[in-house]
Amino acid sequence: MSDLSQFANMAEILGALIVIGGVFFAVVQMRQIRQQRREMAAIELFRFFGRPQFSQAYHRVLRLPEGLNKTQLCQYEDEIENCAMVISTTMENIGVMVYHRIVPSIVVRNLIGTSTIILWTKLHPWIADMRKDLDNPAMFEWFEWLSTVLEKMNEDGQEPAYVAFKRWKPSTSSHDL
Repeated sequence: MSDLSQFANMAEILGALIVIGGVFFAVVQMRQIRQQRREMAAIELFRFFGRPQFSQAYHRVLRLPEGLNKTQLCQYEDEIENCAMVISTTMENIGVMVYHRIVPSIVVRNLIGTSTIILWTKLHPWIADMRKDLDNPAMFEWFEWLSTVLEKMNEDGQEPAYVAFKRWKPSTSSHDL
């Protein structure tokens, strides 16, 4: 009888180890899936920035003088309000993705951090007028939030990438591919 109970105890221990191993494997898999999802979101974000509609809007809005309200912006250049809308809705979506940690804030900072702050500065008066006109104080709230977060991230005094990482060397390992 002691052999049978010893065998049962060993089976229980083995079963517990299998369950613990399964939980550990599941946690590792979940982390890998989450990392893959973030990487795919970052890649899609990067692809979006290369689209002609965004690139044109980005270029035109960057050339705007600061402080243009809605009336001034609409009179400044043909189709500029459409460009402002493309930029604002894009940044709104990115803000939501950063907030929900779909795309890491550091990736957004490295891809478009300074540009986001500049774009917000240029479009803020237009957005403020849009909020008033539509009686919607939440309009482009995530764009504003994203700009504020990226500004705080830039307060750490980090140098531009071309200065901070000038000693960076590409990996010679094929494992990094």
